[in-house]
This record gives sequence, C-alpha cells and structure tokens, in this order.
Amino acid sequence: MYPTKIGNISDPSLPSSYKGEGTLAIRIFAQSMKTLHKFVIKSYIGPFFATLFISMFILIMQFLWKYIDDLVGKGLEWTIIGQLLFYASATFVPMALPLGILLSSIMTFGNLSEHYELAALKSSGLSLTRIMYPLIVVSILLSIGAFYFSDQVLPRANLKMGSLLYDVREQKAALQINEGVFYNGINGYSIRVGKKEDDGKLLKDLMIYDHTDYQGNTSVTLAESGTMQMSADKQYLILTLRNGNNYEEQLNTAEQRITRPLLRTQFEEQIIRLDMSGFKLNRTDEDLFKGNYEMLMLNQLEYAIDSLKSENAKIFDSIPGYLSKHYYISSYSKTKAPEKAAAPPAIGTFDFKGFDRQQKQSILETALSMARSTKGYLEIQYNNVDSHHETVRRCEVEWHRKFTLSFSCLLLFFIGAPLGAIIRRGGIGLPGVISVLFFILLYVLSITGEKFVKQDVLPAWQGMWMPSAVLLPISLFLTYKAAYDSALFDMETYVKPFRKLFKRGS
Repeated sequence: MYPTKIGNISDPSLPSSYKGEGTLAIRIFAQSMKTLHKFVIKSYIGPFFATLFISMFILIMQFLWKYIDDLVGKGLEWTIIGQLLFYASATFVPMALPLGILLSSIMTFGNLSEHYELAALKSSGLSLTRIMYPLIVVSILLSIGAFYFSDQVLPRANLKMGSLLYDVREQKAALQINEGVFYNGINGYSIRVGKKEDDGKLLKDLMIYDHTDYQGNTSVTLAESGTMQMSADKQYLILTLRNGNNYEEQLNTAEQRITRPLLRTQFEEQIIRLDMSGFKLNRTDEDLFKGNYEMLMLNQLEYAIDSLKSENAKIFDSIPGYLSKHYYISSYSKTKAPEKAAAPPAIGTFDFKGFDRQQKQSILETALSMARSTKGYLEIQYNNVDSHHETVRRCEVEWHRKFTLSFSCLLLFFIGAPLGAIIRRGGIGLPGVISVLFFILLYVLSITGEKFVKQDVLPAWQGMWMPSAVLLPISLFLTYKAAYDSALFDMETYVKPFRKLFKRGS
C-alpha cells in the first residue's frame, strides 16, 4: 500500500533515519503515481482515437449518402473529392469529439473495473477522483483545443467546404452520350447517336444540331459513322465524321430571312471540335461566402451582432422623424386649405369646414395614399428589422456554440468515467449503448434549444446552454455515486428490499 499522507519530513526534531525513510517513501510514491498516470492515460488514448475514428467514419458515410447524387457522374478528380471529404470531416469534429470522449471514458474505466484494476487502486488508498486526475487534465486540454478549433479552424473549414460543395453541385454531369437519345450537355449542340460500339469511340448514324448562332434549328449535320475522342489537353471533344451531309439555312440578310434558302454540302470526312470548358469545375470566389454566420470567428460574430443591433436602433430612431416629415406636415401644407388654417391641426383631428366637395374628396384621396405609403414604408422597415434580428439570433447561436462545445467535452467525461466505474463492463457493447443514449439526449437537447433560439422563443444563452444545464446534475450525481462505489445498475440492490418485504408478509 502506498502512503497517501506523510508527516513533516523537514522537522529537525525527527531522527535522521526517519527523514531518510520519509524521503524514500515520497520518491516511491511519486514514481508510483507517475507510473499510474501513464497507465491510465495509455488505457484511455487507444479507445479515444478508435471511437473518434469510428464516429468520423460514420458521419462521413452519412455525408456521402446525402450528397451522392451531386458527386456521382460528374467526372470529378479524386483530388477534388479528397478535398471535399477532408473539409467535411473537419466540420464533423464538433459532433464526433464529444461522442469519442464519452465512449472512450466509459470503455476505459469499464475495462479497469472489469479486470479489478480499479478495485486494486482503491484498495491502495486512492480515491476515484485521484485516479481520474490525469484524464481530467487531458479532458481540460481537449476542451481548450475544442474551443480553439471551433473558433479558428471550424469557420475556415465551413468556408472551404461550403464553397467547394456549391461548385460541385453546380458542376455539369460528365459526358454521357446514349444511343437513340438527344444529348444537350454540350453548350450550343444537340447530338443524337444511333448506335455506339463497345469501345465507346466508334459511332454510327449521327445527327448533330448546331445552335451556336442562337437562331434555332438552322444547321444540322448527318453522318453515317464517326469517332469520338478527347484532345490531349482535355479542352475539346473531337468528332471525326465520315460520309455525311451538312444542311444549313442561309439567314444572313433580310431577303434570306424571307426566302430561307438552304445550303447543302456533302463530305467524306469532317472534323468538329466541341468546346468542353463547361465541364470543368469552376471555382467560385470564397469571399462571396464569408458573410455567412457559420464562417465567422468569435470577434467577427461579436462585430456582426453589434453592427446589426446598431442598424436596428437607427431604423427605430428614424421612423418617427421620417413619417412626420414626409407624410404629415409636408402633405398638409400642399393641400388647398382655407386661409384661416395657419398651422396644421393635431394628429388624429381634422375639420372639413370651409372645404367644398371636390376639396374634401382630394383630401381623402391624399390621406388614403399617405396611409398606403406609410403602411408600405413601415412594412419595409419591419422586414429589415426582422431580418437583422433573425441574423443576430443565428450569430448568437454560433457565438455560444463555441463555448458549449468545450464545456460539453468536459461534461461528458464526468458522465462517462463514473459510468464506466459503476457498470464495470469494458468493450464497446454496453458502454456503446449507454454512450449513444447520452449522446442522443445531448443532441436532441441541442437541436431543441437551437430551434427555440432561432424561433425567438428563448434567449440565445438559455437555449444553447440548456443541454449543459440538464447534463451537469447528472454528471455530479454519477461522480458522487461512483466515488462511493454505489451499485447504481445492480438490480439486486433494488430487488432485495422487496424480497425482505415479502418474507415478512409470509
């Protein structure tokens, strides 16, 4: 048993032999704790990276399943797909990291309990919190890293993935000319092939409409056969046609547009070069996406929130002055009022005495027009304010998310580690089920709180911190139960009182 408390070794009244024994004991204890820390961290690192990799893999597969229609059949290079998956995997870290911490902490302490290593450590006088100490430090470091990642790396990853995914979704499908169907994928041309050979290059019974002049079906080419191949630089599709005819309506002059003469030419071989630049992946300027709230850092979110709130305040302050200046005083001064009316009347009152019927009708029409204009102006300002307010809520959600991610990592560790010590099961079976249940609870609460914030039901700080407020008491309760070796999941503990009760009754 290692000593957990040693007296004042530096006391000069103690014998020198005792001092030497105390110093040796301290060294042994320090070395033992160092070995213990290495052992616990080593037991934790393997399951952590394994569960993190599994979580990331599942999320990436879900991403591919969601966007499979936008990726397949477009002839994308493997480097483009690799970049997209890399940026997408970075955006999945906020979901995979908490799950990895929860599952790995349950597995680590479950393995220690299942093999009685945790019991041996406790019998040496070490408490559960002292055994958890190295992993608490690791979890704090992971939480700090998660905050840095969500503030600095995640916005850039969202920007890169969002812009690249937009370009990929706008990319044309790869060249695919089928038999007996007109293919319109190449700009300015419509191509029909009667039959394709197995090599995909030899074509028969071709019909090509040329729409590059934007005058309709005025030029058509028919050929008995031909070959299709790409140029060396992949810029052009080269069609080599054999034994065919060109038919072209001459519409260059006004007279030709009336008489519509037809020009027919016959050829034995003709080469047509079709521009394939439209099939290249055109990258959009990333600056167009930088204003999105998911792509802003902490200081940028604060600046955006302050700017939008200031803009709303300016709109509210400008409405009364604008209405009184443009819709009340100036309009009243333009009406043909009698000379005795030297000043405009108070708002809400008007005396029609002294006006004839035509003047009354003119005043009413003017008032109705002013009311409609006022309504339209207020609706525009309301829409602007509402749009700014919605953007503010979304920015506040992202602002709080950067902190809740870090806190949830630390919180889930204090749920997983005590649970592993209580259930005394290692592996990925029961720990996996329990961790998934807690993660689903966290995810549902997060989605619900975020939805309430965006719908302006709850303030941002309440909605985004609601999952932490729910899970914090659970983590404290589980830590307390695990520290005192509570049989929380032992059914015998709950059945035993009822057995005693039935024995007394009998």
